[in-house]
Amino acid sequence: MDQTADNKTYAAFAGTVLIGGTNFIAVSLSNQEMPPLFGAAVRFALAALLFFLIARARGVPLAHGRAAVGAALYGLLSFGIGVALLYYALVGLSAGAVAVVVAAVPLLTLVLAVLLRQERLSGRRVIGGILVVAGIAVLSAGTLGGSLSRTYLLAAILAAIVSALSSVIAKSLTDVHPLNLNAIGATSGMALLAVGSLVAGEHWALPHQAQTWVAILWLVLLGSVALFQFYLYVLKRLTASVTVYAVAGMPVIAAGLGAVLLDQPITTSVLAGGALVIAAVYVGAISGMRGPPQIPLPECPDLPPEDD
Repeated sequence: MDQTADNKTYAAFAGTVLIGGTNFIAVSLSNQEMPPLFGAAVRFALAALLFFLIARARGVPLAHGRAAVGAALYGLLSFGIGVALLYYALVGLSAGAVAVVVAAVPLLTLVLAVLLRQERLSGRRVIGGILVVAGIAVLSAGTLGGSLSRTYLLAAILAAIVSALSSVIAKSLTDVHPLNLNAIGATSGMALLAVGSLVAGEHWALPHQAQTWVAILWLVLLGSVALFQFYLYVLKRLTASVTVYAVAGMPVIAAGLGAVLLDQPITTSVLAGGALVIAAVYVGAISGMRGPPQIPLPECPDLPPEDD
């Protein structure tokens, strides 16, 4: 089913890609001084507080009952389990190998959405998903070395499945305000990450370097509050299998910023892989957006049928 989008949806989609790609750099800076799970827990704790404050300022009532349970489940998957699995996978696998596995998220999202009867199977989405995996594989060619441990590979695969499932769940929570979804979600994810950090024996200490605090502020204000609001804005208007293509475009932004900010080389594989990913985003997502959405007319059952 083709999707419809207005200029705000396009802007939110682009914002999700740009901010998400920048997060790769911010997380790498944060991890230099803070343990990863603890750093993620701090990030989402501050983000959750801001989400609650914004919701209160805007007069959005707090979700309760089944809506709150659904938001908490979304947060446990998206903010908690998914992040923890990715960090664990990166312990034993190269960043390139993990990126290739996670690149399957658009295909996995489409499969789950079809199985749960949320969407219909789309050949365009399948082709786009295959192009994403191919593009990320080429983009990550320089970091694909090392052995593939089954345990860490399984963690990466589960992270991709969890990411896909969280988007499908969020799409189904039509009665939950995005601010509530993010506030409750970030809170539940933060709690899980904090427990995981304690179990892993991470040392809890606040950073001292100014660049670390800048990275944290970015990750909280833009990399969490703005990013997840943009993502849910798009998700409320488009299908889950289209929205996740924003995630697919993030590594391209990360590669470009790595070259500018961290003096990382721009190789032929980076350029070729980036081109494939951009093509995938166009085929799988943008080409299906057919202009502004049509406003449905109210049903008028009492009107007589039209003559042929």
